[in-house]
Amino acid sequence: MADAQLLEQRARELNLPIKLKRVQASDPVNLNPTGQISVLHCPVAQPVVAGQLNCANAEYVLQTLRAATHGCMDNQFAAMVTAPVNKAVINDAGIPFSGHTEFLEQLTGAEKVVMLLAAEPTANQPGLRVALATTHLPVSAVAQAITADLLRQILEVFCQSLQTQFGISAPRILVAGLNPHAGESGHLGREEIEIISPLLDELRSEGMNLVGPLPADTLFTPPYLEQADGILAMYHDQGLPVLKYLGFGRSVNITLGLPIIRTSVDHGTALDLAGTGKAKAGSLVAAIKLAIEMAQNNTQKT
Repeated sequence: MADAQLLEQRARELNLPIKLKRVQASDPVNLNPTGQISVLHCPVAQPVVAGQLNCANAEYVLQTLRAATHGCMDNQFAAMVTAPVNKAVINDAGIPFSGHTEFLEQLTGAEKVVMLLAAEPTANQPGLRVALATTHLPVSAVAQAITADLLRQILEVFCQSLQTQFGISAPRILVAGLNPHAGESGHLGREEIEIISPLLDELRSEGMNLVGPLPADTLFTPPYLEQADGILAMYHDQGLPVLKYLGFGRSVNITLGLPIIRTSVDHGTALDLAGTGKAKAGSLVAAIKLAIEMAQNNTQKT
C-alpha cells in the first residue's frame, strides 16, 4: 500500500524493471508474474524527494497504516509488513506518535502488545528472540514503568505467542533484571527483590518456564542462550543492541498481542541512503517471509 506514482517514479530513478499493477482491496488474490507488484494506491499530499522529510506527508504515512490495519482486521489481507518510519517528522507535523507498536495497539484495541525482535538461526549464527517489557521510553522513566501487572501481561502474551505463532509447546524464557548484576541482592536497586522475582515465582507456580531475573551482562552468552526459547529485556537498549549485533539485516520486528499479524524491519529509515540504490533489503525480505509463514500457520489452525 503506497502512492503508485511515487513507486513508479522511484523505480525509474533506480532503473528497476518493475511493473506496478493497481488493485483494490476487494479484488481477487492472484500471483503476480516476476517483476510485477500489486499496489493499493494511497496518494501523498505533496511530491516526495528522496531523502528529504516533509511534514505535509506525515498524515499519508498514518493513512497507509490505518488502511492496512483495517484491511487485516476485515480479513482482506492476511498480514501487514511495515517499512521503517521517521517518528520525528510525524511529531513535527503536530501528530503525537511514539512508534508503530503503540499506534497499532491503540488502533486495533489490543489489550496488551509486546515488541519482539527475532533473528532466526543460520548455518553460522544461532537464533535469538528478544521481547521488551518497555519500548520507547526515556531511560529515566523505565524503573517506574516496571510493575508486576505489566510484567505479567508481557510474559503471558510472550509465552502464548511462542506457543501459537512459533510452535514451541513449552517455551523457556529468560528474564533480565532491571539493574546491574540484577540488583546485587538489593545493593544496586530493589526492583528485582520487590517486583520481578515475586512475579516470576507466581507465574512459575502457574506453569510458565521462566528463569531469572538474570544479570543482563551475562544473560546474552552461549550457556544461557543455548537453553532459551526467548528473552525478556526490561527496556529497549538492554536487549536490542545484542540482537542487532547478532542478526542485523536478517532480524524481524514482530508485534505480539495484536488481533492481526504484523512484522517489520529491524532498522530505521537511513535517509542518507534513500534513492541511492545502496540500501539493503535483507531485513525487509525476512519480515515478508516470516509474515507469510505466520499467515500460513493461522490458515492451518483454522
